Amino acid sequence: MPRDIPIGNGSLLITFDKDYCIRDIYFPNIGMENHTEGHPFRFGVWADGCFSWMGNEWEKQLQYQGDTLVTDVKAVNKSLGVALEIHDVVDFYLNVYIKQITVKNLWDRERDVRLFLNHDFHISESIVGDTAYYDPATKSIIHYKGKRYFLINHGDAIKSGVDYFATGIKELHGAEGTWRDAEDGVLGRHPISQGSVDSTIGIHIPLKAHEEYTSYYWIAAGMTYEEVSKLNTTVWWKTPEELMRRTANYWKLWVNKEDINFDGLPDKIVKLFKTSLLVLRTQIDNEGAIIAANDSDIVQFGKDTYSYMWPRDGALVAYALNKVGYADITRRFFKFCAEVLSERGYLLHKYNPDKSVASSWHPWIKGDKLELPIQEDETALVIWALWKHFNKYRDIEFVQPLYRELIIRAAEFMTKFIDKETKLPLPSYDLWEERHGVHTFTVAAVVAGIRAAGHFATAFGEHDRAKKYFSVADEMKNAMVKYLYKKAENRFARMGKKKGAGYELDMTVDASLCGLFSFGVFSPHDPLVQSTMQAVKDVLWVKTHVGGIARYVGDNYHRVSGDVNNVPGNPWFICTMWLAEYEIARAQNENDLKKALSILEWVADHSLPSGVLAEQINPYTNEPVSVSPLTWSHATVVTTVIKYLEKMSLLTCGNAYAYSRYNSNRYASSAYKEEIPVSEEYPIACNMAQSNYSKEYC
Repeated sequence: MPRDIPIGNGSLLITFDKDYCIRDIYFPNIGMENHTEGHPFRFGVWADGCFSWMGNEWEKQLQYQGDTLVTDVKAVNKSLGVALEIHDVVDFYLNVYIKQITVKNLWDRERDVRLFLNHDFHISESIVGDTAYYDPATKSIIHYKGKRYFLINHGDAIKSGVDYFATGIKELHGAEGTWRDAEDGVLGRHPISQGSVDSTIGIHIPLKAHEEYTSYYWIAAGMTYEEVSKLNTTVWWKTPEELMRRTANYWKLWVNKEDINFDGLPDKIVKLFKTSLLVLRTQIDNEGAIIAANDSDIVQFGKDTYSYMWPRDGALVAYALNKVGYADITRRFFKFCAEVLSERGYLLHKYNPDKSVASSWHPWIKGDKLELPIQEDETALVIWALWKHFNKYRDIEFVQPLYRELIIRAAEFMTKFIDKETKLPLPSYDLWEERHGVHTFTVAAVVAGIRAAGHFATAFGEHDRAKKYFSVADEMKNAMVKYLYKKAENRFARMGKKKGAGYELDMTVDASLCGLFSFGVFSPHDPLVQSTMQAVKDVLWVKTHVGGIARYVGDNYHRVSGDVNNVPGNPWFICTMWLAEYEIARAQNENDLKKALSILEWVADHSLPSGVLAEQINPYTNEPVSVSPLTWSHATVVTTVIKYLEKMSLLTCGNAYAYSRYNSNRYASSAYKEEIPVSEEYPIACNMAQSNYSKEYC
């Protein structure tokens, strides 16, 4: 079930499912310690003897308030005669979740309406040893275990504190939990329970005909009783309304920090862009880990989650954020990578937010031969993204301590982890984490990573080292053409396995072949790239009314159709936007850019109403498939939109001068021996064009 409207502050993350039940509570790290384990926190309404939990009986709209991480939820139950308008927020600074509930009586007579909010905690991801109790000092319900405390309270303009409550046993001896106690409209007020426990509070709201009333509810998260008690007092004194107002203002300021000219871009794409930035922030831990996704429903598929830091996903998210100016967030990510990098210079499969090694399915041995359980593109793309960061911000003092410990150590590994005969990287796992071999995407990433290290070496005055790195990268690029391009099919292979003096090629059409141009290894105008990308477009577009690009032919991950000819795999947002990036990269006039714009519109049209993007969608129903939101999906939106705007700027007005000037000089320095999309490496030329020519010609 998708997580439609996540909210968070980098330490506390709350997610909701499509039925508007809280399903995940991560604290104190994003992606680590889910204190619900995916069990729903039910929300129900009792009126005149009838009860309804939030679900199919309610007509719901789950969205965000514009430019904020404040939800805008509307729910109506016509049979109950009750309408709700709700706003949820996690304070941008305090670890407090706040819900504002406005209840409206739809009938023309006086009613007794009662709200019930259930708390099915599994603190520290276990039901063993939890305690739930009523605390008279704070007039609240508290759940705790060890150094994890959650205080639940509510208040409104007339009264404050919990009056109606129940604590009890769940998931034991047939007990379902206190949420069942709520269904008759009355709670038993049992003051304390321990073990496998839950709690429910009630809010009684008498309403006159067509009257509405607003109440507030909150959960404070902390390490001690004293901490959550202090947070509770802060909510009282500052008021929930003020905390919600200030947090809404904070996110509006945050998401609009850069003066981006969206002129000509459809409103729905601008909205998706800003929503994507905000959703990205909810998935990033304040200690630097960029988490792939926090949707615990995926546990049902493989008894594991996406709540880890994959270095590749993190690097591509960092690249997107850097393009929009969020350097402080990405600095923490690069420091994280430096701290977990192995002594040999490679990054492992994935990591927990506390920098420990996460679960993996990559073996350390194959047959009787040792092998590294890595995806080498993960190491390479971190260095590539760090160079993009440095080239934009020139924050020398930040990069200086990373130069030896991260950049050079990783570069030395990449330049040694090479087949001496072919000059291609040694085998590793692919970006889809399914195959072991030499992958075109991985090789392109490694070329880009080694070149990035060469740029750093040049910047730090180590010219001999830079020369070595550029030479290795050039040899590897040439080897790609020699060994991974198949003339008979006029396109690059997805991967190769060493066989004799060459490679046995896997010619499956794979969207990851976009890596050929994405990282600046080949020009998007190179005939070898053009023929390869034509195959991606022709073969991987899903031929249903939904459309979109699949990962590769025959993709079985969460597959819903056996019709491979029309549905090579489920459509992925990432893969579809890669096609848009290709159209942007090769566009030579404004008309060419319309192809990319139509793809961006497709993405906006196929997102959830909240703007949240899953990993994949059903090719027949457009329903989210796998995790939602996927951080990488939203990062690709940000990257693609910015690249579109940059290219549009270049093709119009005075920037056309910068475009031609840059193209004529882009190989003047050996430090820039790569086919990089213009606008990423020429700010001086672009600024000069705008200042000297825009007024005259625009």
